[in-house]
Amino acid sequence: MYRVARPVPIVRSMVPIGRPPATVLLSRRPTTPLTAGPPQPMVNPEIVLNDAEQSPPHMLRPIFDDSNPFPALPPIHSKDIECQVFTHRSYHARPNHVFEDHPRDPSPDNEKYEHLGDAVLCFVVTKILMDNYPLLHVGPSTKLRSMVVGNATLANISCQYGLHQRLRLHAAQEVTLRASMNIQADVFESYVGGLYCDQGLLATETWLKALFIPYVKDAYHHVRAQHGLPPVPLLGNDLPALADTGRGVGRITGDEGSGLTRGHLALFNQVMNKKKLDVEWVYTTEVGGGTITTPIWKTKAEVNGEVYGRGMGRTKKAARNEAAKEGLKKMGIDM
Repeated sequence: MYRVARPVPIVRSMVPIGRPPATVLLSRRPTTPLTAGPPQPMVNPEIVLNDAEQSPPHMLRPIFDDSNPFPALPPIHSKDIECQVFTHRSYHARPNHVFEDHPRDPSPDNEKYEHLGDAVLCFVVTKILMDNYPLLHVGPSTKLRSMVVGNATLANISCQYGLHQRLRLHAAQEVTLRASMNIQADVFESYVGGLYCDQGLLATETWLKALFIPYVKDAYHHVRAQHGLPPVPLLGNDLPALADTGRGVGRITGDEGSGLTRGHLALFNQVMNKKKLDVEWVYTTEVGGGTITTPIWKTKAEVNGEVYGRGMGRTKKAARNEAAKEGLKKMGIDM
């Protein structure tokens, strides 16, 4: 009797078929040109995307006339600094992702001057804000400075001086880069940094103050309108009358000026809350030291029927504060 061997099933591994990664698709380039003709210039997509993604902010347009002329551009005396100020990194096509240059081969482009000029410009504009608007808070002042040193404003100034026309750029990207708002703003900051290295802070600050004070004033009125505040009249030295526009914020009047309100009430309430005790304030009035319309308030702080302190003042809060001061002494807390 013969046995027939059963065939052994053959299991074949299935290779998954799918789309190759995006990086592989991007890396595949045709070996032959698709269309005939001269090679097209390569455009830096980073510059194009940066300008396209940024919506144009508010453009500051101060008025320059015969009484307040647009200041002339101070020259940079050093030819080496001037040449580097107007040399864009694309001109020499050096690699960007380098931590540090070799000591015998420093970068010949203007990025270091641009970095320095940005710091000098922010310093001078901040000083203009503090000198002309000393009562302005830090939040609005920061917003105001960002508007003044923003790319839209700096690019406009750069074009008025014609700085972007003096840039040395790679021939394949020249048209695109020269029309870029970011590049126009960068070359202005580069010029500020180069002027600082060539002539120092005094000459640079003198030029920037004459240039940017009108821009700062324009930005101030714009930001003030954004906050819903009315325009204010200017006092001497072009300082706005900001002290009279608030509702007494920061003024010391009444009992606060006499030193009665110094935080005793807040500390007293805090101690009572920690001890989980309820305070009852009992008020009475008397005309003795005041008038019928402005009486002197008297109060006492009672805790579970026990009087912890007594006080008097021209307002209920001032009276409570004096009573709280006695209450703190009663509990052994002397301020």
